[in-house]
Amino acid sequence: MLVELNIAALIPTRAGCAVFLGDGEKIIHFFIDLHIGQAINDQISGEDTVRPMTHDLFYQSLEALGARMTKMVIVDYEDEVYFARTYLEMENEVAHRKIIDIDSRPSDAMALAVRFGAPMYVKEEVWADLEDMTPLLESLKDQAEEEPRD
Repeated sequence: MLVELNIAALIPTRAGCAVFLGDGEKIIHFFIDLHIGQAINDQISGEDTVRPMTHDLFYQSLEALGARMTKMVIVDYEDEVYFARTYLEMENEVAHRKIIDIDSRPSDAMALAVRFGAPMYVKEEVWADLEDMTPLLESLKDQAEEEPRD
């Protein structure tokens, strides 16, 4: 079974970007490269980049080949490292319908998922073992509200 996830927050940090994913009841988090976090945030917010980023290039290449991303699944968690799979479906004049399952970093899979509008999931057994980080996210949001603005 799979639990569907939504992006609850992307927060820049000194170490990169903190990603918070949740199902409406529980939130998990992990850190990704700041540039990938920016690429995800730009896509979500509809920001245009001056030149295509790597994820844009891969997205455009897949579309040109008749492929689309059907889902991203976080399949494992070990020693603070998440493992994901990217699922693609391809159908064109050369290859009849084909499903492709690719080992992925969750950050790259998320960057593609937001471009394709594909759902993001986590395996239920992985989800059950992860700590709820909702209090951390709420604390970070409270701190951000308290900081003086220039």
